[in-house]
Amino acid sequence: MPRTITDIYLPRQARVEQIEIENSQISTFVLTFCAPLFNETFRYQPGQFMLVSMPHCGEAPISISSTPTRPGTIHLSVRRAGRLTLAMHRLRVGDTIGLRGPYGRPFPMQQLQGRDLLFVAGGIGLAPLRAVINACLDQREQFGALTVLYGSRTPSDIAFQSDLGQWRQLGVDCRLTVDAAGPGWEGAVGLVTSLMDGLPQEPSRSTALVCGPPLMFRAVLGKLADMGFGDEQVLTTMERHMKCGVGICRHCHMDGKLACVDGPVFSLTELRQLKIMELAE
Repeated sequence: MPRTITDIYLPRQARVEQIEIENSQISTFVLTFCAPLFNETFRYQPGQFMLVSMPHCGEAPISISSTPTRPGTIHLSVRRAGRLTLAMHRLRVGDTIGLRGPYGRPFPMQQLQGRDLLFVAGGIGLAPLRAVINACLDQREQFGALTVLYGSRTPSDIAFQSDLGQWRQLGVDCRLTVDAAGPGWEGAVGLVTSLMDGLPQEPSRSTALVCGPPLMFRAVLGKLADMGFGDEQVLTTMERHMKCGVGICRHCHMDGKLACVDGPVFSLTELRQLKIMELAE
């Protein structure tokens, strides 16, 4: 049932059902809420996030990496980065954590229908895009061609390898690159922007979804502009430390916007109107 202002900050307990090791730094936690009725009725949209909490470790926002077209569990893909995420990586199946949400403005899935979609990601940036890709595949007739460009530091850092394999089998054009090749690697070496050369992309009927570190983000934006993508055809998620999640604390303030309620999904048109570090020259 809907929450009231009196319990807006009260997390619900969720149980770890499965842990999928993506690489040495990233794991995906498959969770169910401990309250069966709430778990059955829980809904979210691609691009939204949860606020995760553990005793003595604080609370942090984490993007939902599963898709609402597959209800019953919620997936959170987590990279080791601080006290909370380190504690999460020590969790075992059967342990519980606190969750509240979902929060944030999602990707505009209805607006994406009928369009070719170009996904460009680096590292953990593939996590929120994973939700969109799987949602598109579960409603395949509603979307055009799907292309995934994914960059990692080394071959062993490539995350979501199981997903990438499944997507290829389902007709998604998946292209990978690494900064430094290791033994046995026969794929591309270089920045993810190198994968954008020669793409059979028609900007007039395409939308690009980009998520990754700031340096990658700026480089990709320049390449998309060269390809003919307008600012309104580029979507991304903005990483900010959202504390309350509901627009009260204003900790995630961005030049008149709040990442937790006005985002985290923004079009490049919207971001151009803000003083965003990631867009700085």
